Amino acid sequence: MAEGSDNWPLAWADDGNLYTSYGDGWGFEPRVPEKLGMGFARVIGDPPEIRGENIRSNGENRGSGRSGKKSSGLLAVGNTLYLLVKSVDGRGNGTQIARSEDFCRTWVWADWSLERLGYAAWIDFGQGHHELPDPLRGYAYFVSPDGPSGYEPADGFVLARAPIGRLMEREAYEFFVGLSPSNGPVWGDFEQRRPIYEAPDRCLRHAMTYSRALGRYLWWQQVPPTQGSDRADSRFAGGFTVLEAPAPWGPWTPVYATLEWDVGPGERGSFPTKWMAPDGSSAYLVFSGDDTFAVRKASFLLRGSKPVGP
Repeated sequence: MAEGSDNWPLAWADDGNLYTSYGDGWGFEPRVPEKLGMGFARVIGDPPEIRGENIRSNGENRGSGRSGKKSSGLLAVGNTLYLLVKSVDGRGNGTQIARSEDFCRTWVWADWSLERLGYAAWIDFGQGHHELPDPLRGYAYFVSPDGPSGYEPADGFVLARAPIGRLMEREAYEFFVGLSPSNGPVWGDFEQRRPIYEAPDRCLRHAMTYSRALGRYLWWQQVPPTQGSDRADSRFAGGFTVLEAPAPWGPWTPVYATLEWDVGPGERGSFPTKWMAPDGSSAYLVFSGDDTFAVRKASFLLRGSKPVGP
């Protein structure tokens, strides 16, 4: 769906719909009249019976590529939406946050930005942000490559959190700095941050989801394309990995990896909680493969279980 548009972070609001943002395109049919650098939409229904509806918004821009803000994360707290965008400086760097009380139509922007983080994405904790496990309640969390660019890979990812009622306040954010002797998370300021995952020159586009049924975190990561190769645009070719962990700071174990899929994996993919099986055995991957809103069912073979089907 939505041929010619990419990105697609998703947030499941209390009204039952998924809200999303697209980049460098025209959205769903019927298309908006002119190509947008960043646009918004809602997705109604469950696969395979889904449809998308474009939402006209004061958050739209017409900057293509690095020249315009692009969404990197979308969060629903009840019916309030929080947007994270990259390329704040018009050159591909920095992160900014905005809030909407009317389902993407109107955004109020924070008057500050995170200049040293380039692709922050909220962790998806279910409808309205209601499915956090007890130790994490009261906060929203985002993960970002530890670098300023949303286009150039970093060497690791960092984790941040802020109280749910203070997401528009810069001073409310604190960063994961390690584990206590009892293996609990320790939080500190930005300069104290420590990576939750390291892969030199491989950390870029990503999205993390909590599966309440499995009690595990699922993390989609792009395999950054090789510069100058014929696979330089991952919308049309390339690979990705999926990792899992018992906590958002790890330890992380790869459960799927490919350097070349049968379709372009896109520069971003995620497992929206709305479309996860109640027992955790399957989910739907939403990705921007071939520059579209693409959806593919994923089945998880749980340790100790037997394969199902042919």
